Amino acid sequence: MLKRASNLVRMDYLCRRMSIKEMHYSEIKFSENHNEEFYKALRTRVVDYFKATGKSRHGNFSMVFKTIVMFSMYFIPWALIVTIIDSNIIGYLAWVVMGFGMAGIGLSVMHDANHGAYSKNDNVNKWVGFIIMAIGGSGMNWRIQHNILHHTFTNVDGIDEDIDPGKVMRFSPHKERLSGHRFQHIYAWFLYGLMTILWFTTKDFKQLQRYHKMDLLKTQGFSYRRALIGHIVTKALYIGLTLGLPLFLSGMSAWVVFAGFFTMHFICGFWLGIIFQPAHVVPSSNFPLPNDSGNIEADWAVSQLYNTANFAPGARLFSWYVGGLNYQVEHHLFPNICHVHYKNIAKIVRETATEFNLPYNSFKTFGQALKEHGIMLYNLGHYDNAPGLH
Repeated sequence: MLKRASNLVRMDYLCRRMSIKEMHYSEIKFSENHNEEFYKALRTRVVDYFKATGKSRHGNFSMVFKTIVMFSMYFIPWALIVTIIDSNIIGYLAWVVMGFGMAGIGLSVMHDANHGAYSKNDNVNKWVGFIIMAIGGSGMNWRIQHNILHHTFTNVDGIDEDIDPGKVMRFSPHKERLSGHRFQHIYAWFLYGLMTILWFTTKDFKQLQRYHKMDLLKTQGFSYRRALIGHIVTKALYIGLTLGLPLFLSGMSAWVVFAGFFTMHFICGFWLGIIFQPAHVVPSSNFPLPNDSGNIEADWAVSQLYNTANFAPGARLFSWYVGGLNYQVEHHLFPNICHVHYKNIAKIVRETATEFNLPYNSFKTFGQALKEHGIMLYNLGHYDNAPGLH
């Protein structure tokens, strides 16, 4: 009897998910009558903090220093590879350093720039944001997927692409569970390492087609033709410069160059996966679904609290490297504030959430966050109604 009831509930969720996929993203709205006072109060207090301290919400000298460090970790090893390195071992280690630099650029530099938080000068944000092309990605696609879809509709199945990796993994309790998903808590970690490889080969082009159909390209000022040409040219340049030149100019064996290139991307993809997913795919998330009218019964900011988690707030070096993205709650509530300020405004966010009797999810360590994410992957792979389905 219980199994039959569970199946009926499951069918209802799947039917609702299908109706969501048929909706245009602009049709989905958050309620303005559920705890909307929380964000009004929080925003006022954060603005008052910046006024009282005289600080800008944008980056500062520490942000510029970090940019130099991350760029150096990526571009200097590449320059050495194509000029003076002829040792396979040293060359491979240079690719490893590039992997960490590539991840650091994505997490700590490009991310803030494409949110408009790096500098008060829009042109600086624009040009720094272009660095994503030097690591194989598309700034236009990233802004649509991340800024528009993920940040607005966090954990909303059918809209937030960060929880829709295809059939290979199940990140949402509203998604159909397949038999192979019972092993995802084991193989997910390897697939995270393939993330950026998929981006520069197939994913960016598939997204371009999808965003064209969704009429999202115009939000970035691009036509489909212009965007497609841009993708082809930038991808060709990326492959030519990052892989082609080392193959022809370095003294390393070709197989080492290919192995190093793959390792670089694997390191970067792995870091991106283990930083972003434990912030949202954890048992505390509630994965909201809109009703048939496209309404989500929650205020946008409150939904961010329920579907986002911090981790390792006391790990200063770790936080520096990952661009403050261990403060995901603060980032999702204030994406236009540079990450160098998240530690200071975290106390304001936590106290305001407590005052309004709202959750403030935070794991003490990064290891704990990874453990909870692993548990969630296991539950989603073994049970239809996994934790998070409320």
